[in-house]
Amino acid sequence: MPFHSHRLPNGLQIIGETSPSARSVAVGFFVRTGARDETPAEAGVSHFLEHMMFKGTARRTAEQVNLDFDRIGANNNASTSEENTVYYAAVLPEYLPKVVDVLADMLRPSLRQDDFDTEKKVILEEIKLYDDQPDSVMSDHARRIYYKSHPLGNSVLGTLESVGALTRDQMYAYFSRRYAANNIVASAAGNFDWDEFVKLISDACSTWNTDIVGRENRTEWTDAPGGLHVLTREKVQQEYALFVGNGPPADSKMRYAADTVALAVGDYSGSRLYWELVDPGHAESADFGYAENDGSGAIFVSLTCEPDNTTENLARIEKILKDVQRDGITDAELQQAKNKILSRVVRRSERPMGRMMAIASMWTYTGEYRDVDTELANFDAVTQKDIRAYLDAYPIDRNTVVAFGPMKELNGTAGKAV
Repeated sequence: MPFHSHRLPNGLQIIGETSPSARSVAVGFFVRTGARDETPAEAGVSHFLEHMMFKGTARRTAEQVNLDFDRIGANNNASTSEENTVYYAAVLPEYLPKVVDVLADMLRPSLRQDDFDTEKKVILEEIKLYDDQPDSVMSDHARRIYYKSHPLGNSVLGTLESVGALTRDQMYAYFSRRYAANNIVASAAGNFDWDEFVKLISDACSTWNTDIVGRENRTEWTDAPGGLHVLTREKVQQEYALFVGNGPPADSKMRYAADTVALAVGDYSGSRLYWELVDPGHAESADFGYAENDGSGAIFVSLTCEPDNTTENLARIEKILKDVQRDGITDAELQQAKNKILSRVVRRSERPMGRMMAIASMWTYTGEYRDVDTELANFDAVTQKDIRAYLDAYPIDRNTVVAFGPMKELNGTAGKAV
């Protein structure tokens, strides 16, 4: 699957991986902006702006945007995270010109005041809805506690106060600054002609503005508070907990060892956390995840269980993390984790959407391209020595622990009502 890249004079980066045997093509625009790039007064604007992209342009109404996707049978969507906002679609190859036209047009929205006012109500309702989802509330609180003033602790949704006070002019200023061409990657994978794709993107995007775009606070985060933090909400039925610790950034070679340890310790099946907590019925779920952030990665160990089991389950997790930190993982666990990772990478790569997302993410974080074989080789090459080096550099047993639920006290720590 040949890889291609081209940069427009305005700085917009175009990348693509062609696969003539594929039956579809996936296209995405990756904007290197998210919650961590917002000021306190802009909190939630990235996600709000994602919604506004579907509200119409100078050439299309909101209805026409949706109809144009539907007419070509596109599987389209968008997402916002702490670090990226992505707009994407998968179509049959003959509809590549149309899907590029619609996506590119969306990324230059009208941002009409009436649409802004209407969509603000939708966003505020979404924030209220998330406040009724305990795992989301726990995650947001845990990130804020762990990262303190670092922007990686910013909430993607923002708050009722910040979104409520946000103006259309503030959104437009943010859009003009962060949606500059030199902060965007256009990616494609599947059955398409590269030269045609470059021409389509050039025709649609060559007049987009260029700006001075950067990202503050990219240094590795090491000032975590540690300890146990208990947040109490009596109406919640179960207890939720999150262990948050430091990890390698996205451009570190240690990410392969970090991913491997995460699967061995906390995959949703066949891992240490699964056998120790979920299979015996001590907990509803217990997972270990690794986040490849820009400049500073993180690990997240989550727990959901009956309130009365919380203290014992926290102790079980702490013991597992300490055991792995001291002794590493077994050879059998290492091989099993590798097999799972290799299988998932291969299966994801067989879909144009999976490859489009993968190559764009790699490029956004590292400015590099890795084909499937290279990525498989990197994971397959992880040794016990690599695991030890990762654990020594980023100990997995030094975490900030946040519990959220009906418990008013845990391990001598009094809860704070939220």
